[in-house]
Amino acid sequence: MRTPSEVNLSADDLLGLYRRMLLIRRVEERLGEDFKRGDLPGPVHLYIGEEAVATGVCAHLADADWIASTHRGHGHFLAKGGDPKLLVAEVYGRAGGVCRGMGGSMHVADFSKGILGANGIVGGGIGLAVGAALAAQLDRKGAVSVVFFGDGAANQGVLMEALNVSALWKLPLLLICENNGFSEFSPTETVTVGAIADRAKPFGVPSAAVDGNDVIAVWQAANAAVRRARAGEGPSLIECRTYRLRGHVESEGSFIQERYRADEEVAAWAARDPIARLAAYMDEHALAPASAREAIEAEIAAAVAEAVAYATDSPYPAPDQARQFMFA
Repeated sequence: MRTPSEVNLSADDLLGLYRRMLLIRRVEERLGEDFKRGDLPGPVHLYIGEEAVATGVCAHLADADWIASTHRGHGHFLAKGGDPKLLVAEVYGRAGGVCRGMGGSMHVADFSKGILGANGIVGGGIGLAVGAALAAQLDRKGAVSVVFFGDGAANQGVLMEALNVSALWKLPLLLICENNGFSEFSPTETVTVGAIADRAKPFGVPSAAVDGNDVIAVWQAANAAVRRARAGEGPSLIECRTYRLRGHVESEGSFIQERYRADEEVAAWAARDPIARLAAYMDEHALAPASAREAIEAEIAAAVAEAVAYATDSPYPAPDQARQFMFA
């Protein structure tokens, strides 16, 4: 077990990571409840169980840095500093949403926060992040670009193209693979050969495979990769091995006839919950009292309630808005 001196994170740093993960968890839980009640205009792909990845990576990023996301993008949006009120309103399809209700759950974006956007295309964010990395390199202001993608997207050819050109041009790019063990409903081992982290080796790109349910491990790996990128030393690939505790999509029960994972498997991963693990680490090393976490829980409950109230009070987009914002 790592000691606090080895981790190089203060109690305040750890509480900050805890706060961000808990915010993602509580927002996602509320959206899952809203979907089941029929309050959402479309399906949602929840990030519950994977919060340590986005949190550990985005802790190193500023608004000037870029991220590109996936169809499971709420967690990335919140980890990068996106406003939960604007996120919830967008998922509700309201005009007060971050994309004025036009993007919905799978297309949340906020350029002011460096969030290029979530993406319904598997691997669709990889090329966008390479372009952002090139722009950052040309700007010479030390910004980096990060793309989150799943194990299924690791089999898209664009990953090889991204590794090639980013290594050739030494782009400030982080490729973060969230390997949650499933490509939609197919176990990863049935569709993917070898370790995804190893795919960087032929290109001479540094890579690592880390426990994606350990926010400290993710933080440390991302710290090294971001430092390299800002120093002009090129890209890195980090494979974060994690697990989604909810289904691929909240509506899957309406069209999946046979179960594709066992209760025992889900329970085993639930026992490795990244939020509970960080709380246990802080308790073990007496880094923060339980009362501090209780205060954070109350703070976040209020923030989620505020976000829902904002979204509920926001009007639906006007019909004539359908023809707006499509062209520049």
